[in-house]
Amino acid sequence: MIRVGITGQSGFIGTNLYNTLGLYPGEFERIPFHDDFFHEDIALRKFVKQCDVIIHLSALNRHSYPKVLYDTNMRLVKQLISTLDAEKVTPFVLFASSIQEERDNAFGKSKRDGRLMLEDWAVRRGASFSGLILPNVYGPFARPYNNSFVATFSYQLTHEEIPEVHQDSDVKLVYISNLCDLIIQKIRTQARKVVRLVSRYEVSWDFQHKVSEILSLFQQYRELYLKQGIIPEMNDRNDYNLFNTFRSYIELSSHFPVKLDQHPDLLGMLVENSQMGVGGQLSFFTTLPGATRGNHYHTRSLKRLTVIKGKALVRMRQVGTDEIFEFELDGNIPSYVDIPIWHVHNLTNTGDEPLYIQLWKNELYQTDNEDTYYEQV
Repeated sequence: MIRVGITGQSGFIGTNLYNTLGLYPGEFERIPFHDDFFHEDIALRKFVKQCDVIIHLSALNRHSYPKVLYDTNMRLVKQLISTLDAEKVTPFVLFASSIQEERDNAFGKSKRDGRLMLEDWAVRRGASFSGLILPNVYGPFARPYNNSFVATFSYQLTHEEIPEVHQDSDVKLVYISNLCDLIIQKIRTQARKVVRLVSRYEVSWDFQHKVSEILSLFQQYRELYLKQGIIPEMNDRNDYNLFNTFRSYIELSSHFPVKLDQHPDLLGMLVENSQMGVGGQLSFFTTLPGATRGNHYHTRSLKRLTVIKGKALVRMRQVGTDEIFEFELDGNIPSYVDIPIWHVHNLTNTGDEPLYIQLWKNELYQTDNEDTYYEQV
């Protein structure tokens, strides 16, 4: 197996990359990294010695004092190089740089100078190195007010805050899963080569939009999805990824389960089920009393569970975290729970009779790859 370590593993890109590598347990071994390794020489030395590949992501994105930001990011690069030299190891190093390299700001300069320093190290040591020039990266679970305006808008609109456009520029964006797939592809390619290569690689963006256009789209998501429970229309894969990003910021414990409108009449009851702006598969299944289904997660699919008859407990947990969310569903009070991506989930029949569950699932714009991965809640 290829042993991969990620400095900055706890950050947005690092967390997503670490989890994505976990989808290939027979191919990659993940070497854990903790932020305090840069303050513990022995721990850092042990880390680099274990790795066939190191993705260097550790960096400050923002700071009140530009000099502190620049000096910190350069110190991290220098410390990584000195540790590699001390252990006399030459793993394949990938460095996350930025399209801000050419801008006159501390972050861009630190990325450019850090990349050049690692290039020099690779040439000097006969190692392989790739400096990735990243556009703006967005996706689920990024930190608002830090990583991306996409994250900030998503958080604000799902938390009753009012977003503002400070500079309505055209922004080039790449989805985090696409970036992770690219990095994994580069690791695989390098693993097959005997020749050591040093390269600078400009990562392609998925699309380019004005900031105001993204905000307008997210405002539609708030009105349709948050307030009315309607899955919005999605015209392409980028819309799909943006919607999954937006809904990852919803406070699960306060939003779900969502009750459905009921209209009793003399003959029984009419329940208005969900409206969908996209297609999908609608099915139902039964579960016997005390039985549990699930214990898996999806990285792309949209999924909605609605109890038709009986009582159920839905439990879910975000991959890589410990907090468990629980939702009780009752066919006498029709309601649904949507399953966010990267959330392990299961469903247990807590009643005394067979449970009837309606499942809506959408895999629009998916690849042919499997999107169900098994893990215990």
